[in-house]
Amino acid sequence: MPEDLASRPAPLDDLLQRHFEVVDGCLRIGGISAQDLAAEFGSPLFVYDLAILRRQLQALRDVLPAQFHLSFSVKANPNLSILRAFVAEGLGLEIASAGEMFLALAAGCAPGAILFAGPGKTHDELALAVSHGIGEIHVESLAEARRLASVASKADRRVRIALRVNPAAAVEGGGMRMGARAVPFGMDEDQMESVVAAVLEEPALELVGLHLFVGTQILDHEVLLRQYEEGLKIASALSHRIGRPLEMIDLGGGLGVPYFPHEPRLDLAALGQGLAALMEVAQRDPMLAHARFVLEPGRFLIAEAGVYIARVTEIKRSRGKTFVITDGGMHHHLAASGNLGQTIKRNFPLAALGRLDETPGMVADVVGPLCTPLDTLGRSVTLPDVVADDLIGVFQSGAYGLSASPGGFLSRPTPAEVLVDAGVASIVRPAGRPEDYARDAGLTSGADRLA
Repeated sequence: MPEDLASRPAPLDDLLQRHFEVVDGCLRIGGISAQDLAAEFGSPLFVYDLAILRRQLQALRDVLPAQFHLSFSVKANPNLSILRAFVAEGLGLEIASAGEMFLALAAGCAPGAILFAGPGKTHDELALAVSHGIGEIHVESLAEARRLASVASKADRRVRIALRVNPAAAVEGGGMRMGARAVPFGMDEDQMESVVAAVLEEPALELVGLHLFVGTQILDHEVLLRQYEEGLKIASALSHRIGRPLEMIDLGGGLGVPYFPHEPRLDLAALGQGLAALMEVAQRDPMLAHARFVLEPGRFLIAEAGVYIARVTEIKRSRGKTFVITDGGMHHHLAASGNLGQTIKRNFPLAALGRLDETPGMVADVVGPLCTPLDTLGRSVTLPDVVADDLIGVFQSGAYGLSASPGGFLSRPTPAEVLVDAGVASIVRPAGRPEDYARDAGLTSGADRLA
């Protein structure tokens, strides 16, 4: 095993050292014990610590050149209180649907600070974006450009757009590569010329920028920098093609966080040094020298701030294997179950939250209450000797958690979402209850009412 890998702390140990307190073996989130949070708000629940969110944001801001602006990717966590926190920190918001647009506006984000990307924008969504004065619409095809031009013309508006382009050159190293392969997102680089020609003939469209996105969950700064370098080349070609400087160059998101033992943390210092060098190159090109550069981090800013907490209901043994059954599962946290894009299912950082000082004594699968073998939060996890009523915590749960999960499966209640800020916990989305299904079915009186 390479020395740097052998000496690297496991993701759980690293998270505990950087973001959390452990007092008498019990996890504290923002100064509040997990046991107290579960007692007050019930289980299962998601808990988000704003202090961690702000630390991640500041760590990124500290290395970015002055030309860079940040827009939080709403899809990573659309909880309204989370969005309000990012808006309060001065971030814009990147959206991919009309629903996310309304959330962004409700969070207090100025329409001009909202970027609208996504491959399947409907006519109605485009009309809503135009009517609300969304800052930029990122066009992903020639057909979309024409639909948008029609909508904008009828509304007597001139709409600012960027072209979302998939580079011809692939860059290896991301969890999801977009460059040099067939994808439904954006337009291929070799299609850009025909789209530009059409856009320039549309008086209702104002081409102001480029959106580049070729990967996600990237932990190698060199991969990111190679992507950004490719983006500069495309941006320069685009600006020279239209005969004027670009106002905005959106280099996408893609900044990753480590979930699994073999994964390193992204080297922000090295990323910042590389970005500074790229900005020197941009400054030498008059078409790029005054452009505003945008990054759209989502997972990087919010993943580490979230913990999913579930309560053990039973310890079961079957044919020599131990199962820790909890009241939470894949219907709340599909990503942790390994069923959200993982080919090889691996465990998120997971722990018994009241026994962090105890020696492991069992190997078990941590499973949820659903009647499917897919409902597994941890496979062959080494744990202390947990018992019913203990709390299990899944870390790195701030991104792609509840909203990316099949919440309606088996009609089980949704978990609460709780925000901790400066030692104060508040509920930001209440838990669902079995009674809610009865109410929706009209069973609201007499013997049909659920207690």
